[in-house]
Amino acid sequence: MIIENPLNASPLVFPVLEVFHIAGFALSIGTIALVDFRLLGFGMRHETAAELVSDLHLWTLSGIVLMIFTGLLMFSSDPDMYYLNTAFNIKMTLLVLGIIFNYTIHRKTIKEGAPPGKNKMIALISLALWVGVVFCGIFIAFIGDGIPRE
Repeated sequence: MIIENPLNASPLVFPVLEVFHIAGFALSIGTIALVDFRLLGFGMRHETAAELVSDLHLWTLSGIVLMIFTGLLMFSSDPDMYYLNTAFNIKMTLLVLGIIFNYTIHRKTIKEGAPPGKNKMIALISLALWVGVVFCGIFIAFIGDGIPRE
């Protein structure tokens, strides 16, 4: 007996899930990007990067939780398609690296008040990781399986 995934029962469930997934990305990556742009010297000049992290940490965490929860539900709709997809595998690697980087090196550097050169390097690495996650997410639909299925 094959068990049907309830997410595949309606044509509207997956698109709605995807909207919430993208909203989670926008919330989490958007708040992280605000801090990174502040580290680069763009905007938000009335607050330090440390103040921004403090003000935005719950929003960032909420976005990450929403993104991961909806991502797991979307993955469950067709696991074979996802785990065999090269773009998906790169996205997951960058996502894990981005989350680890954000909650370790990124935050430590901001709290210690590192010199501007180091802050800029940290901000650029952070932005590169998150932009990579977004682009790989987009390319999941366009890049075929990494391993041929029979």
